[in-house]
Amino acid sequence: MKSPRDVLGEALVELGQKNNKIVVLNADVATPTKAHLFQKEFQMRHYNMGICEQNMMSAGAGMASEGLIPIVSTFAVFATGRAYDQIRQCIAYSRNNVKIVATHPGLSVGGDGATHQALEDISLMRSMPNMLVLAPSDAIETKQVLEKAIEYEGPVYIRVGRGEMPDLFYDKAFEIGKGSVLKAGMDITVISHGIMTYHALLAAEELEKEGIQVEVINMASIKPIDEALIINAAKKTGRIMTIEDHSIYGGLGSAVAEIVVTNRPVPMDIMGVNDTFGESGTPGELYKKYGLNVPSIKDRIRNLYKSKEL
Repeated sequence: MKSPRDVLGEALVELGQKNNKIVVLNADVATPTKAHLFQKEFQMRHYNMGICEQNMMSAGAGMASEGLIPIVSTFAVFATGRAYDQIRQCIAYSRNNVKIVATHPGLSVGGDGATHQALEDISLMRSMPNMLVLAPSDAIETKQVLEKAIEYEGPVYIRVGRGEMPDLFYDKAFEIGKGSVLKAGMDITVISHGIMTYHALLAAEELEKEGIQVEVINMASIKPIDEALIINAAKKTGRIMTIEDHSIYGGLGSAVAEIVVTNRPVPMDIMGVNDTFGESGTPGELYKKYGLNVPSIKDRIRNLYKSKEL
């Protein structure tokens, strides 16, 4: 079991050794975001900006305009909410080559509660012109996503999970704009990202014992999204469900629905947090309360599957 944010720190060091244009900016949370590993290795290329997220984004934009590759890192709720205006005006509008790497998203933050649980970050970043939105689902994919983001010329938002999970992508290579089929199935398609991909796989394995064949697609590239894969899934299974540790508004569910409704309308269900803030508790307690644990996912899949028979 490994946390994607742990691998993030290791990957930053590895990439920093290969490319001296990479600099890391942090908003006084270098240890929990694991940027302290880069700081230890490259003291002159790490900048602790203090609790000044707006200034950090503007400084990153300035560095990018001088040819550097800034990786700005903090918690997702502060990266996207507190610094939205600076991201919009200084980074996205000018297409500055800044990589916003945000950790601690969604209910996985747990005990820090609603003020620290970003449930609308994907929605904010996905609606912004020129911004790529990537959300890896395990440690292996986190490293691959970071590598691809560095290669890409332009603004990127990367949502990195906090919770530990097993490696899922030994034989899968991440590509921007592409999803991955992790489990084949003919009855219903589940599309997810982050830790919910792991939950979806567990639910799918249990439902197979009941005779329900669930196709599981990991969609780490939320913008751009894999339209062809989504359309083919709609044609093949005739039912699509999305699952994410995010609001049901504006995230992966909305992105998939936009593709489905304009290309291949089929019954859909969008699982996420239902128009509310989170609260304090362990991630497991919160996933259970907000209907994002494996038993809840199985129930929703069953319900959508049964509707196919009506």
